[in-house]
Amino acid sequence: MKSSTFKLSEFFFIFILIPVSFALPYAPFVKLGIGIIGFIYILYVLIKVEKEPFKVAPYLDWKLFWKQTLVKLIIIISLTTLFVWITNKEAFFSVLLNKPKLWLIILFIYSVFSVYPQELVYRTFFFKRYESLFKNGHQLIFLNAIVFSLGHIFFKNTLVIILTFLGGLLFAFTFTKTKSTILVSIEHAIYGSWLFTVGMGAMLGFPT
Repeated sequence: MKSSTFKLSEFFFIFILIPVSFALPYAPFVKLGIGIIGFIYILYVLIKVEKEPFKVAPYLDWKLFWKQTLVKLIIIISLTTLFVWITNKEAFFSVLLNKPKLWLIILFIYSVFSVYPQELVYRTFFFKRYESLFKNGHQLIFLNAIVFSLGHIFFKNTLVIILTFLGGLLFAFTFTKTKSTILVSIEHAIYGSWLFTVGMGAMLGFPT
């Protein structure tokens, strides 16, 4: 399971074939079953093959992390606020203002049950398994952003593909620098929660 040939086949199956298949019209329960089996396989490889310890990485510079995250968040807030205001004023902070309880519930579920599993798959597993196959770290980061974007192709929305590609770049840079699933999950949850809050939730599959 550690040979380059096996890893490349695994990569193609998990990060290309399955996400593309999810964009095809077949039974949702079958897609759910494939997703669950794939996630169990990834956990097995991380624990049994890669011996991933699943402990908080000793990243000590929390001030730098929060400073950089805040700067990126301010940029994201500025751009997305303008976008929603221009394209869909009715959605502007609509869930927060009209259904605050739903807003809180969705943010909790999203952060715990969506963001963290995504980061386990697309950052922890991806870099642990395939980093040795690339001599150029920037190429690996770019590839990671591509497959993260491809993982959202089932939305069939060009803007979602662009946003997840850009997000993939940000999260990949954070992970390669910190080696922390927790930190990159925090960053992912903050940005995703903002997009839902400002009014882009329906586009990204959030209940509204």
